[in-house]
Amino acid sequence: MKRPALLLLALLCFGTAGAQVYKWKDAKGVTHYSDQPPAPSAPVKSKVEVKSFSGGGAVELPAELAGVARDRPVTLYTTGQCEGCANARALLMARGIPFREKTVNTADDQAALKQAGGGNQLPFLLVGRSRLAGYEQSAWDSLLTEAGYPAEKRLPSNYQYPPAVAAAPPPPPPPQAAPVDEAPRQPPPVNAPPGFQF
Repeated sequence: MKRPALLLLALLCFGTAGAQVYKWKDAKGVTHYSDQPPAPSAPVKSKVEVKSFSGGGAVELPAELAGVARDRPVTLYTTGQCEGCANARALLMARGIPFREKTVNTADDQAALKQAGGGNQLPFLLVGRSRLAGYEQSAWDSLLTEAGYPAEKRLPSNYQYPPAVAAAPPPPPPPQAAPVDEAPRQPPPVNAPPGFQF
């Protein structure tokens, strides 16, 4: 593996602690690492590998789970004090579905939810391009099964779910300008001609 690829992988590992990383080769043989799967129209030469980076390092998903997680990733939108959200999270974990959780607590989060296709009802589930609002176990089970997710847990025992993040993460703070140091005025040299100013 080339040095730039190793550096990129290291950056992805640190920047996505607790997240999933996708690895694949394109038609030119270039290896790609990303927190998003390749676009369906992308010319992918090799099998796409899905790895979860959690406290213990990379965890590779079993083949029957990696393919569907790549093609139809699952995102769960939740909020605090929501029984349906807790039930939805428990269902996904019981079935061993790898998913990302996004919380909706602010007006910006609500705007991000609407942009993702959601409305005012939580929990909200995205499975690839399919959507479900509100929690009803049979409907969620059916959607996950139709997407190709196994009915029984197949996740490795050391897999750790990534922590929930805000649906609209706050923007990074603007860089602060360095304070300008004013150079102290130098006294004129002793041998300066009369009337000479610096």
